[in-house]
Amino acid sequence: MGSAFFWILALTAGVAAAQICPKRCLCQNLAPSLAILCAKTGLLFVPSIIDRRTVELRLTDNFITVIRRRDFTNMTRLLHLTLSRNTISHITPFTFADLRGLRALHLDNNRILSMGDEQLRGLHNLRHLILSNNQLSAISPGSFQDFVGTLEDLDLSYNNLEQIPWQTISKLTNVNSLSLDHNLIDFVPGGVFTNLHKLARLDMTSNKLRTIPPDPLFLRIPVYAKSKGSPLSSLVLGFGGNPLHCNCELLWLRRLTREDDLETCASPPSLLGKYFWSISEEEFMCDPPVVTHRSGHTWVMEGEGAVLKCKAVGDPEPSIHWVSPEGKVVSNSSRAVSYENGTLDISVTTVRDSGSFACIASNTAGDATASVELTVSPLPHPSNASQRRLRPERGPSDILTPAKPGASVNESGGPPDRKVVTAQLSHNSAQVRWFGERNKPRIRMYQVQYNSSSDDSPIYRMIPPGNRSFLVNDLAPGREYDLCVLAVYDDGMTSLTATRVVGCVQFSTREEPGRCQPLHTQFLGGTMIIIIGGIIVASVLVFIIILMIRYKVYSGQEEGGKAGVSNVYSQTHACAHACAKPTGAPEELPLNTHFTSEEKISPSGSTEQGCEDFGKKRTSGDWTNINI
Repeated sequence: MGSAFFWILALTAGVAAAQICPKRCLCQNLAPSLAILCAKTGLLFVPSIIDRRTVELRLTDNFITVIRRRDFTNMTRLLHLTLSRNTISHITPFTFADLRGLRALHLDNNRILSMGDEQLRGLHNLRHLILSNNQLSAISPGSFQDFVGTLEDLDLSYNNLEQIPWQTISKLTNVNSLSLDHNLIDFVPGGVFTNLHKLARLDMTSNKLRTIPPDPLFLRIPVYAKSKGSPLSSLVLGFGGNPLHCNCELLWLRRLTREDDLETCASPPSLLGKYFWSISEEEFMCDPPVVTHRSGHTWVMEGEGAVLKCKAVGDPEPSIHWVSPEGKVVSNSSRAVSYENGTLDISVTTVRDSGSFACIASNTAGDATASVELTVSPLPHPSNASQRRLRPERGPSDILTPAKPGASVNESGGPPDRKVVTAQLSHNSAQVRWFGERNKPRIRMYQVQYNSSSDDSPIYRMIPPGNRSFLVNDLAPGREYDLCVLAVYDDGMTSLTATRVVGCVQFSTREEPGRCQPLHTQFLGGTMIIIIGGIIVASVLVFIIILMIRYKVYSGQEEGGKAGVSNVYSQTHACAHACAKPTGAPEELPLNTHFTSEEKISPSGSTEQGCEDFGKKRTSGDWTNINI
């Protein structure tokens, strides 16, 4: 009975063991370790049925795209994990948190784009990390934090890395092999390999390195190009395939004893294509810097920003730093920043900044110096004695002292604490009022700046610190204005002159009553009036000319007609007058009376016959026979 029970238990354990092994996988139970091999099985995910006692797990040549948090839960005995040649693009944070005993992790030949701080957390005993042949473009400085002291082999080759977390690399004191080849690295900081005493292989081939800085590690042990035939206490250094700039900066490398690895020079042009180890030391030359451009004399008002520029050329490219008028190097702070391109940007100037700034360009071959003059004109200050005593005296520039963390020099970008209001708006003026600053150091003055919406040029007005209102004059009628009030004060934390926006407001001036039309309206109206008036005048002139012509024509005809009628009238009138007189009363005839030969004057002076003839002729209507 007991033996039968034993066989049942054994059979049950065998069936359970058979069920634990994933489908289409090969499980090797070599006591005391268990290995599961799932290569080329078409897996889309990490199998969910895996013995948690597994020591080695190989999931190569599958189609796994995501590694999830639950995939390796409680697998504390796992020592070797291989996920090579999959399509992994995402690793869930803390995926390997339970793999405290893992020593080797292979993630090569996948599609990983970046490595953050939490993807590799929990790997406290990791020795080998293989991340080659991915698409890595960024590695967080905290990625290797948990195994920085235990890692022996790091492979980052064949990726898209431009920047390497060099500070983390310098702490890999136990690393033996470091592969950084076939990336886009263009810079290696000096002394980064100094503490890597166990480093035996360093591969930096096929990057974008123009130079390799000298390192005490390279001078301490022999350097070889290939591991074959090199002694155990040597360093195999590979740096071929880089666009090396063969100048005096690489002279230290040229002096090392090593076999020819066929490295060539990419510049300068005189050494293009030549083998690195075949060039004599005399040809590794540098050119001292020369200042080619600098800012002229710069004038600014106190509180304004100033930009000083300096450029230099040389081989290698010189670095530029600035020295203040007091002879001290200008360090970066919240008020002054010195850029790599040689520009010194002072965001808020003080009177103490006035003087001659020195621009110093330096490289391996020497230095070059040029001076730039800066003049800071003081702002107007109140005239009372107490304000004069509080004004800082001329002393060393404070741009040499960095500001305290979190302190802001210019807070004008933030929202205003109080609003500014306007009152008594008219067509050419506006009364502006604002509230005082609370919990702020002593206000030196207020600055009012405004500009019209149709003009981008601001207008500035300085107001004494005791005033809380200002009358803005000389405004244009019917126009919109933008106005801001700024407080100029002394920053108590940094002893700097700072500005702060009290508030801003928009307002519109009133229309001027009865004001003239705009210029373009007047111009258009005047033009139309001139045109219409010209047409009217021309019409009147033509009408007058026509009337004059007609008048002259009719005048000539009327003069001829009037002359005939006058004479006839005179004659008929004379005749009628003569006929009307009685015969017994003779009267002297008018002087202008004429008679024809047919007319007969009677002895008594009558003109009977003539009148008779006249009557006949008039009756007959024949006026042509009348002779005047």
